[in-house]
Amino acid sequence: MENLNPQTAPASKPMDVETEALAASFDIVARQDAAEQAIGVLRSDVDEVKARLDRVSRAAARPALSEVRESAEVKGFVDAYLRRGSEAEVKAVSGATPGEGGYAVPQELDAMIASELKEISPLRRLAQVVQVGSSGYRKLVATGGTASGWVSETAEREETDTPQFAEIAPPSGELYANPAASQAMLDDAAFDVESWLASEIAMEFARAEGAAFVGGNGTNQPLGFLSSPTSAAADASRPFGTLQFLANGHASGLGEMMEVALIDLVHTMKAGHRQGASWLMNSATLAEVRKLKTADGAFLWQPGLVEGQPDRLLGYPVVEAEDMPDVGAGNFPIAFGNFKAGYLIAERSATTILRDPFTNKPFVHFYATKRVGGQVLDSAAIKLLKIAE
Repeated sequence: MENLNPQTAPASKPMDVETEALAASFDIVARQDAAEQAIGVLRSDVDEVKARLDRVSRAAARPALSEVRESAEVKGFVDAYLRRGSEAEVKAVSGATPGEGGYAVPQELDAMIASELKEISPLRRLAQVVQVGSSGYRKLVATGGTASGWVSETAEREETDTPQFAEIAPPSGELYANPAASQAMLDDAAFDVESWLASEIAMEFARAEGAAFVGGNGTNQPLGFLSSPTSAAADASRPFGTLQFLANGHASGLGEMMEVALIDLVHTMKAGHRQGASWLMNSATLAEVRKLKTADGAFLWQPGLVEGQPDRLLGYPVVEAEDMPDVGAGNFPIAFGNFKAGYLIAERSATTILRDPFTNKPFVHFYATKRVGGQVLDSAAIKLLKIAE
């Protein structure tokens, strides 16, 4: 009974192998299913995290005003005063009264105007901007380095020379804009009054102050850097507040050796100021500059290779300012400077708005005003190119 048939006993081994292989294949399939299920869960989690990040990035990219609309101050100012002309609910009277010409806008709306203004106004993006509480801003600037010396640890310190200072008091004036909208537009709840008003005010302010920062005469307006005194003398022998220029070219064009003059202009500036320097010129001059070549035929102009990066000339960014003069005899069409160190803009932070529905019916005018001043701060930080003849 216990003896197995020798012909049938070996035949059972292949069946056992097939059974084990079949079981192993089922195990592989089960593990694949479990892996695919786990991968699906991970993909779902990744998609959820990505969706959250997208929502956060979209929220961060929204204009500040979209979050501000819930502010009671902004809502009262926009709905009550701007749309309907009611003064009873205006909560934004801060430093301005109706007798002085208008109501101060809420800080959030003022910040939106300032943000758009910075994007539009060329020199505002480059210069040093300070917020002041009154029209009489003054700043002391050291005209020379503070005296110093070397001593041992226990040696007596000799008295140093007193540093010399100059007072900077930027001339200022009232900057105004007067955009208008129909009452029907204001009555439309879908009309975004805040964004429209901020954009209109910023555009008008940018146009006016751009011209003043470049060529303003200092009478009820900023003193433009091109209206400041100029001299061909070097920094050490030039009076404080006087800008240095190099003369080259002629009225019909920039001249054949203009590339050499531009290199010389760069190196008339101290190395410390060159770190943050940029070129300033209008589009007509820029068209001429882009044609300049070196002796081996290479263009001096270097286009920005990355989106958002400025074009460069001799390694320094170029900023277009249409208020710069064209190429002409005696003009200063090109400026090279560290305007953050060289030019000061002083402004009173509060923008005031007077609603005027009577002057031009059926349109409602919004007379916006802001006090802005400007002046050269460090004359060694701005260099000019003058067309000689």
